[in-house]
Amino acid sequence: MFALLNRNIKAVILDITGVLKDSGPHGGTPIKGSIEALNRLHSSGLHVRFCTNETTVTRHTLVIHLRSLGFTIDEEKVFPPIPAMCTILKDRNLRPHLLVHPDALPDFKDIDQSNTNCVVIGDATHQFTYENINRAFQCLMNFEKPILFSLGKGKYYQEEGELILDVGPFMKALEYATGVTAEIVGKPSLAFFNTVLNDIGISAHEAVMVGDDIVNDVGGAQACGLAGVLVRTGKYRKPDENHPDVKPDAIFDNLEKFVDCLLQDKK
Repeated sequence: MFALLNRNIKAVILDITGVLKDSGPHGGTPIKGSIEALNRLHSSGLHVRFCTNETTVTRHTLVIHLRSLGFTIDEEKVFPPIPAMCTILKDRNLRPHLLVHPDALPDFKDIDQSNTNCVVIGDATHQFTYENINRAFQCLMNFEKPILFSLGKGKYYQEEGELILDVGPFMKALEYATGVTAEIVGKPSLAFFNTVLNDIGISAHEAVMVGDDIVNDVGGAQACGLAGVLVRTGKYRKPDENHPDVKPDAIFDNLEKFVDCLLQDKK
């Protein structure tokens, strides 16, 4: 019995890396069956959105790449952290010191970065050098009212079959050193999920989040009232199925199997 039968699901929110595609050279490759599964969701009449903590490229670049792989995706339906971050910075008159991936910088082009008064940290990959992390630390220590933003708080992700440190460990290092608690922009924050729900115009109970991250995708969604489905692709590991705090509403081998079950239930 599918655990979502007691919900009137109107929207499916998908993580991207680890659900639609694997991470790897030149942006990765589609996970088996994911292109067809997404097409079936589009044809089903359900709302489909994409909620990702991807911060190593701009949203436009990400969407262009996904289309090149064969996915049908509209840019305005993809929700990464940086556009939300830019809105917050403008609304609060904040000027960031950025520790992010160089390829993501174009999304900050309209943001004033002079006379900085906050720090924004994303998945900077090779930019996570001692010098760059120390500079972010120094900025926070010198601010009269230090503010630290983190574009997600993931522990790790998978790339080319290997686990890679995500932004979370570096965020925690800055928190520990400065005593400042980071404001999370991205999964698993309530505000981030609510932005997606508001865009669709539905309640949390009417949506399901599908992801490969047991904490940020599944747990984050459930904490906001959505159903949370775990797939055994991407960064998934067997112990995730017995996580001490997060119990998925359902677990599937991949997106294709989830879509099979969901659409069968809705007949």
